[in-house]
Amino acid sequence: MALCPFTAVPATADGVSTRAKPTIVLVHGAFADASSWNGVVERLERRGYAVMAPANPLRGLYNDSAYLASVLDSIKGPIVLVGHSYGGSLISSAAAGNPRVKSLVYVSALMPDVGESGMSLGARFPSEIGTATRSVPYRAGGVNGTDLYLKPDRLHQVFAADLPESTTRLMAVTQRPVATTAFSEKAKVAAWRHLPSWFLVAKQDKTINPDQERFEAKRAGSHTVEIDSSHVAMIAHPEAVTDLVLQAATAADSVRPSLPATGAPHDARAETALTGIAAASLIAGAGALLLSRRLRRSAR
Repeated sequence: MALCPFTAVPATADGVSTRAKPTIVLVHGAFADASSWNGVVERLERRGYAVMAPANPLRGLYNDSAYLASVLDSIKGPIVLVGHSYGGSLISSAAAGNPRVKSLVYVSALMPDVGESGMSLGARFPSEIGTATRSVPYRAGGVNGTDLYLKPDRLHQVFAADLPESTTRLMAVTQRPVATTAFSEKAKVAAWRHLPSWFLVAKQDKTINPDQERFEAKRAGSHTVEIDSSHVAMIAHPEAVTDLVLQAATAADSVRPSLPATGAPHDARAETALTGIAAASLIAGAGALLLSRRLRRSAR
């Protein structure tokens, strides 16, 4: 983890400082730790940015986003929040109500709307991750739950195909498990509806379907780039990820997205309408069947 205790301030030619550079907060996802951002951290620090890469607890959306929000409260000045994979869900929640968060960056990430979860998005856009994990029960502090691990023999193919196999073997051994609640709990807020966002789509991603990433980015009106990368773009292509983060960090007074109201109520109405149509069809079909039987009896 890289932690800088200061926020760098750019200066003009006469030495008078202008607005402060934002602190960049990098949030890792499932099966990983903060060291996955090392290449990006090094590049951002060389450009004079204060960087923070906190440890993601990986215990559930509500728990983890509350923790991340408390980390953000400790930072002075403007913030750019960056999330990879499940970390995208966290930044969407943790940024809500924090006026110092200026922009959001999603790297091959989950980007749920209110009422959505990682599971519900994955059901709409299937990927290979479902067959690449194993479940392990755990007990902690009187709580029983289930952790997910990547199967060691699938990690390279599904998670990090563009990294050397010697690297992915180490990743399989040192991976951090994620509780299933990280993907089952539904988002209560979606900060990307009110903040400008940037999105990196990994075109060779087998953990999150690239079509899901494109859908999320388009829905949010994100500034989007696509690169040939596996799921772990920040490890395999740190320069491209850094460039995108810098775009978000240097965008002056970015226009907030103008998006329709959250899709959850609309979806609920649509679902209710579809249910009503299905019910009406079923009733009509049953009525037709009864009428047909009565006519046959009359004919006899």
